[in-house]
Amino acid sequence: MPLASVIIVNHNGRHYLEQCLPSLFCTARFEHEIILLDNASTDDSVSYVQQSFPCVRVIGNQANLGFAQGCNKAAQYAQGQYLAFLNPDTVVKPGWLEALIAALEADPKAGLATSKILLLADPEHINTCGNEVHCTGLTLCRGLGMVYDAFPHQEEVSAVSGAAFVIRRDLFKSLGGLDESFFLYMEDTDLSWRARLAGYHCIYVPSSLVLHDYTLRFGPLKTFYQERNRYLMLLKGLRWPTLLILLPALLLAEVVTWSFVLLRDRPHWRNKIRAYGWIASHWREVMEKRKQTQRARKARDRDLLQHCGYRLAYEQLDTGSLGRIAGLVLDPLFFILYKLALALIWW
Repeated sequence: MPLASVIIVNHNGRHYLEQCLPSLFCTARFEHEIILLDNASTDDSVSYVQQSFPCVRVIGNQANLGFAQGCNKAAQYAQGQYLAFLNPDTVVKPGWLEALIAALEADPKAGLATSKILLLADPEHINTCGNEVHCTGLTLCRGLGMVYDAFPHQEEVSAVSGAAFVIRRDLFKSLGGLDESFFLYMEDTDLSWRARLAGYHCIYVPSSLVLHDYTLRFGPLKTFYQERNRYLMLLKGLRWPTLLILLPALLLAEVVTWSFVLLRDRPHWRNKIRAYGWIASHWREVMEKRKQTQRARKARDRDLLQHCGYRLAYEQLDTGSLGRIAGLVLDPLFFILYKLALALIWW
């Protein structure tokens, strides 16, 4: 039985696989298996993998069912004690997987471990060292653009990065896997939150190095998925009194996100409205997901919020004076609202 199953979800990523898979086979040990879940690619991804890497187990979907459902389907076939999820647009360094597994084995309450992820085009700078979750659910890369040697120590983080992380297989199964309704974006944060509510935490392992072909992009539906999934995560994870106390901060976050959409994603501003509409029209489904999450909880909302923050990395979205002004004005407001919430929330 393999110690770990490395799972890659692919959609038309042949050009990425030409770098990702060779790096895996240069670093993988014999006790690991590699599974490629292909989401109905129209390029020759499947034939390339089957011909070039016949020991990779290829599982095909007839339609593009999204990242979350692809991961869950691949996990059903996985035999490993640990599940390692890896983006196809990554290149791994020797020892990346062993370091993550060793960190989990050394800490029984650590449920997920994530790598130090560097920019593929500029490996001297960071893509993310775990993700930072704001008290309003907004999630950003931790350390994006900082120099390579930042965050040198292993530590607990708010959430893992879906680009490269490992989770205990039994925990993944008990949590019901990734939430398939997310389709794209925020699945990693939602999984991290649910793991924390179940009594586990997430750790960042700097000795696990992965390069990621990352660029901040704004596709036509990105705002819809990110905002809808954030609302869904909050409604699933937090108790009603917590949401009520956080309401001022959540409303301020709406000001921030609407400002961002109108400044940086104006052609798709209706996606914010669509996100509201989806939650309203699927309210019964959302409440059922909430019941499932609440039944599995072993930790308090306070424990969850203590590992969130009040600062937003405005510089990741606007490197000019507008981002600096936003930080000077909004961070103190979020600080007050966050500390007030922690003073009141003891459940």
